[in-house]
Amino acid sequence: MGLRLLTLAIVTIIALDSANSQKSSEAITAFEIRQHIRFLASDSLDGRLTGTAANRLAAEYIANQFERFGLPPVPGKDYFQEFDFVQQVKLGKGNSMVVSNSNGSEEFVVDKDFRPFGFSTNASVEGTLVFAGYGISAPEKGYDDYANTDVSGKIVIVLRYSPDGTNPHGELQEFSSFRNKARYAREKGALAVILINGEIDDPDDDLVALRYDHSMATSGLPMIQVKRRIVEKIMKSAGLNLRSIQDSINATRKPISFAIPENVRVSINTDLEQIKGKSANVAGFLRGGKAQNDQVLAIGAHFDHLGHGGEGSGSLSPDEDAVHNGADDNASGTAGLLELAQFFAGQRNQLNRSILFLAFSGEELGLLGSSHYVQHPLVPLENTIAMINMDMIGRLQESRKLTVYGTATSSNWEAILTKENHTSEHDSLFALSFIADGFGPSDHSSFYGKNIPVLFFFTGTHNDYHKPSDDWNLINYDGEETVLRYIQTVAEDILQSTERPAYVNVPSSSSRGNTRGFKVTLGVIPDYGETPNGMKIGGVRADGPAARAGLLGGDVIVKMAGKDVLNIYDYMAILGELSAGDIVEVEVMRNGDRMKLSATMQKR
Repeated sequence: MGLRLLTLAIVTIIALDSANSQKSSEAITAFEIRQHIRFLASDSLDGRLTGTAANRLAAEYIANQFERFGLPPVPGKDYFQEFDFVQQVKLGKGNSMVVSNSNGSEEFVVDKDFRPFGFSTNASVEGTLVFAGYGISAPEKGYDDYANTDVSGKIVIVLRYSPDGTNPHGELQEFSSFRNKARYAREKGALAVILINGEIDDPDDDLVALRYDHSMATSGLPMIQVKRRIVEKIMKSAGLNLRSIQDSINATRKPISFAIPENVRVSINTDLEQIKGKSANVAGFLRGGKAQNDQVLAIGAHFDHLGHGGEGSGSLSPDEDAVHNGADDNASGTAGLLELAQFFAGQRNQLNRSILFLAFSGEELGLLGSSHYVQHPLVPLENTIAMINMDMIGRLQESRKLTVYGTATSSNWEAILTKENHTSEHDSLFALSFIADGFGPSDHSSFYGKNIPVLFFFTGTHNDYHKPSDDWNLINYDGEETVLRYIQTVAEDILQSTERPAYVNVPSSSSRGNTRGFKVTLGVIPDYGETPNGMKIGGVRADGPAARAGLLGGDVIVKMAGKDVLNIYDYMAILGELSAGDIVEVEVMRNGDRMKLSATMQKR
């Protein structure tokens, strides 16, 4: 963070604290919500990207507010729960590529002539070449570049995209991702993959930016992109024309794959370094004043966002380099956390139970902060009776629709939610939409995966979601105040009840959630934390195939349907190839032991 940015942020904090000290009270108010969001979603916070100085500034602001409310850290801790994560990858010093033939050899320059992909395995390989079309193996679609082609022990050259070109709705598009091309080649026994842009799809032949895709696990083999002119030269020496070959594949939708003459050999060395970053959750603890204060209600919201966006950031305007302020996502939830912390701090002596207020970082990178928390809890998870999560609660519309996830994760949730929604015998605050499932697209999933009942409040998505236009002036502040007063009453019911909320494992609902176009489900929720080899299970759905097969949360899937699973991308790709009723063997690592279980795939 530059001096000007830091100075501006500090001035803003001072001004905000001054305004709050003059007008704040224990009551939840639209004024205070606005003040919090205006700061957190200001340009001075630079998009609050996890691991940046601006993200840390937001964390310090939250901690300062906790302290101002008289809300201390967990006993024996400070406000910040730090965690490490992989922030980016960079080129090491050992990247090289050499092409040799009977006339000699030529060495090429990294970042100019070729570039490794961020998920490439670090390795040194040498071998002959096979051209394998688009590098797609989708026999179920009648297309397989590897049919009748032996690539075992070879270096494979493949075209980017598919015969559908750049059409995002093409029939083969789902098979054409970089990760899938690497997986197909690995399963066929290839040594490495060389990817090139076809002239039809990318006349400028730009190299793909080196980026980290938030998976610790690599592709299992080296994969590099090479400038087209280099491969065209190799093809020409064999009397072949790359453009003509691509035209023919696209026109006929029939693969053309062949071995390059064996006098051409390529040696590749890939060397990537993972750069670790640091971020921190922020936690404030409010000990209740009555008998059951050893039991804790967790209330949470994430405060990170997308920084300046860009390719791979999750931005829905990836070509726009601009601050993504994230006013609704999730300065609104963070402001709500602060308002609830302030309110309940004034009620501490009346509380039957204690409250842990948690502001998470790393949610946008895959629930990193909440995943770290449940692995390293500040209060014992067995004492955590429930978790309330707020993510995007600032855009209440005229319809007054409020969506609540996790409504079946405890047997009395719906009764509480319905009771507190009535302002009179006939009038309601909100048009409530209940989603039973405790797994969903935010931090409550990490807690539900640990058998903790959850509620997640959400006012809905909008056209500014994950765009630079998600700004503070578009928030419905009076609407958010109403939402927070409702959440306050729901929390009070939980805190004052003599009975602990009973956890319920909810069966998956096929009508909800992100299906990613899959036909089947295994009934597991991935753990997006760092798993170097395999796909770690964060939770298992009740009555799903995984539960019936005996899979457990914490298991790491390393093989499924006879195919290696090195990462979540492998898992999702294999899932997409299966059909309902398929009986598949799932190999997992559990407490250091390798186990084989049989699961029958279920229609989603």
